[in-house]
Amino acid sequence: MGSCLPADQRPMEVAALPGKVGGGRRRGEEAPGRIAGIGTGNVACLFTRQGKKGTNQDAMVAWENFNGRSDTVFCGVFDGHGPHGHLVARKVRDTLPLKLCDLIYCDYGESPTSNSDGSVLEESLSPYPDAEDKSSTFTAQKEEHLEFFDSMKESFRKAFRVMDKELKLHRNIDSICSGTTAVTLIKQGQDLIVGNLGDSRAVLGTRDQNGHLVAHQLTVDLKPDHPREARRIKRCNGRVFAHQDEPDVARLWLPNCNSPGLAMARAFGDFCLKDFGLISVPEVTYRRIMEKDQFIVLATDGVWDVLSNQEVVEVVASCSGRSGAARAVVDLANQTWKFKYPTSKTDDCAVICLFLSKDAAAGGLSGLSVASKGIGSSPGMPPRLRTPQHFSKRVIPEDADDECDPNISGDERSLEGFTRLNTLLTLPKFGDTSPTKK
Repeated sequence: MGSCLPADQRPMEVAALPGKVGGGRRRGEEAPGRIAGIGTGNVACLFTRQGKKGTNQDAMVAWENFNGRSDTVFCGVFDGHGPHGHLVARKVRDTLPLKLCDLIYCDYGESPTSNSDGSVLEESLSPYPDAEDKSSTFTAQKEEHLEFFDSMKESFRKAFRVMDKELKLHRNIDSICSGTTAVTLIKQGQDLIVGNLGDSRAVLGTRDQNGHLVAHQLTVDLKPDHPREARRIKRCNGRVFAHQDEPDVARLWLPNCNSPGLAMARAFGDFCLKDFGLISVPEVTYRRIMEKDQFIVLATDGVWDVLSNQEVVEVVASCSGRSGAARAVVDLANQTWKFKYPTSKTDDCAVICLFLSKDAAAGGLSGLSVASKGIGSSPGMPPRLRTPQHFSKRVIPEDADDECDPNISGDERSLEGFTRLNTLLTLPKFGDTSPTKK
């Protein structure tokens, strides 16, 4: 991702748009509220740190006042991999938000959930209106509202498809064996749309019925051995198995050679695998933000490989102010990498914390009550470093659509939390790494 300076010393990137895109935007035009590096905005803070594997291939962006709307924010985290993964991640970071903006707001027009001045039509936001209200006006609003979210989902999928095609045709970025994940969201008023591609993750910090802060995973880690993903890959003649040196890390391989060994089932780029089961179709989900919801954490797998969802939520909640929350998560992840994998190279980490409640946005986080999960500590561990717990937690996407195989049960969408040390594994083409046939 570019700079040779440590992430701690790099200045926040200039908030300028990458070039002319639909809607007449040009290079150098200011983008108020856009942060594409380490920084803090009105409702979000961002932090990244380079690992020990080379160039920082993580990218991130938070764009407040998205499309000129004071109630709207876009956030995205992108984890590049492969020789040119940092270039792919940066390209997607700079281009995808503009494509989404054009498709959602320019093509579709004003949101049916808003007035012409951008204010929210409260009575039309919920897709489940009061059963007692039988007016034809309210019914029409409900239908228009549901149509809007169907359109949002289609816009996300179209934007991701166009983005992937643009990468394929890009003359200066070789994406044959390089790519990136993408976990993105648009929060408009109290409506939240999340689009996910790959194994970066979005986690919500919310209060339970006892008022304790708990973690709720908003996305599914789209790994090659996820049952639905594995079936698609096998139908396309791709192969899924773990290398003998990393038996817990399922990877996607070409049909006739043990390469490239990609540890995810969906990604931008990686065109050598696009005919063999890898796709760039995002999982798109909707959530209505409630008063109990406090913040959302978007992060690359350098964080999730060593910290549980609850640990991350606890770290954010323990911060005295919002400006240092993202860095606190990265700091703990780095410490945990050194403790858990002392002989391995630390992965890149990128984190965005988006604050939803007024109290959190004002900087008062330390007073939040956190539900303890009984995570133990060890005397030999650094301060604040707790032993990471890997739970076999089932996560079911709210968007259950699958154009390849719609008849999939909820249990089949569950995912195990695997640890991986390298996204892309390059092996000799003729090495004997195939699983033993039984």
